[in-house]
Amino acid sequence: MKKAVLIPDSFKGTLSSLRICELMRSCIAELCPGCEVVSIPVADGGEGSVEAFLEAVGGRRVEAQVTGPWFEPCTAHYGLLDDGQVAVLEMAAAAGLPMVGERRDPSRTTTFGLGELLLHAADNGARRIILGLGGSATNDGGCGAAAAAGLRFLNSDGACFVPVGGTLKDIAAIDVSGLDPRLRGVEIAAMCDIDNPLFGESGAAYIFGPQKGADEAMVRELDAGLRHLAGVIRRDTGADVSLLPGSGAAGGMGAGMAAFFGAQLRSGIETVLDVTGFDSAAAGADYIFTGEGKLDSQSLRGKVVIGVARRAAKLGVPVIAIVGGADYGAEAAWAEGVTAVFTTNRLPQDLALLRPHSEENLVYTFKNVLRALGSAP
Repeated sequence: MKKAVLIPDSFKGTLSSLRICELMRSCIAELCPGCEVVSIPVADGGEGSVEAFLEAVGGRRVEAQVTGPWFEPCTAHYGLLDDGQVAVLEMAAAAGLPMVGERRDPSRTTTFGLGELLLHAADNGARRIILGLGGSATNDGGCGAAAAAGLRFLNSDGACFVPVGGTLKDIAAIDVSGLDPRLRGVEIAAMCDIDNPLFGESGAAYIFGPQKGADEAMVRELDAGLRHLAGVIRRDTGADVSLLPGSGAAGGMGAGMAAFFGAQLRSGIETVLDVTGFDSAAAGADYIFTGEGKLDSQSLRGKVVIGVARRAAKLGVPVIAIVGGADYGAEAAWAEGVTAVFTTNRLPQDLALLRPHSEENLVYTFKNVLRALGSAP
């Protein structure tokens, strides 16, 4: 093997994509000395996206003081890529679920700090912003971020307020004329790997509200608020986001980014492949190694492994997936361009027992794969 491309997603809760690349690179150096290795660690929208982009493309980490999910001061960060024109933001950095600890209440949390982070990136010269939608503690439809960026939300008395999940129902009008001029002309792409609508049984509140702390009554309240928000958006902006695929991402942030900021909702892995120059990096490779914690039905809808395989198929490069586990039906990945799938977990054990051995299990599996490919060019 003369050239290999490493482009794994993280194994959630065990190994970061950066660490996986390091381990794989070490194995290749040992068993295939002289092989050229290109590492493209992936985090397709959730936590770790900034670090993954900086590692793959180069750039610097920037910190900013913003408003946290409970309207408290906090320090958030983003990445400014090497050309200085592109910034990578994570929603989780300003409104993430880990930030609220046990205080999970999506009826009261805000995305206001994310709007402040967008403005900070624009101030720093970013003309294109890539925003990862994932890991949010909020359900405000992006209204907080929009308010921070200058949009005005008015109640029935004509008073301006910052809506949260529980007060979306109180929005009587939206004035979009005050969008901060720093964001005019800035291209925003929101990385989103789900296609859930804004509201309804498959929408933001019903599907993701419970993990953010919503009980059944709150879920119904939040869903009604999002439904109301969609109607006001349609009337006051002309944008119909109610059925937009991905509009339900991150507590309705997908809808908010599209309606208030003119953002495009894009596949996370497609964005990563484009920004990192995957096609050029993979040219002439003997193999592409990808992977994720679990290959399942969600993976098959176009997440990292399948996104990589589809792009690699056009280049004629075989793709091998190293995964923690492969669910029943994972063989469908073969038809999408995955050459073979190998699982790292050697024994039928609970994750709690497997987790401490994650690194050695990955190395064991990957070395076996390399040994099997020993006769490859």
